[in-house]
Amino acid sequence: MINYKRHRRKIEKTYEDRCTIKREKKTKVNGETKIDWVTKHTDIPCRISQKALATNGQTETVNNIAYETKLFISPDIEVLQGDLIEVTRGSLMRMYTAGEPFFYPTHQEISIQRREKA
Repeated sequence: MINYKRHRRKIEKTYEDRCTIKREKKTKVNGETKIDWVTKHTDIPCRISQKALATNGQTETVNNIAYETKLFISPDIEVLQGDLIEVTRGSLMRMYTAGEPFFYPTHQEISIQRREKA
């Protein structure tokens, strides 16, 4: 039988990054829909991994960056597709948008897309 608790502890030892997860919240104010980002989780241990090197789509005005990046995080943390995730690695902080989570007994993997442009 597989000892998932032991495997989970070993996987979580690799979580050297930290993340904050925000979710979109829509409210009506004077008949207008207002969209705010509400923080759901703060300073959560995680790990990002880049599957492939970045590609860019250089135009005259902007350089669009496309990364194939995954977020590894505890299966106890609720992350929904479309959530905004701020990942801090050392002194570098980057913003990502979450894809659909894929769950394992020991962790969850989430495809994330970088939000910034270079």
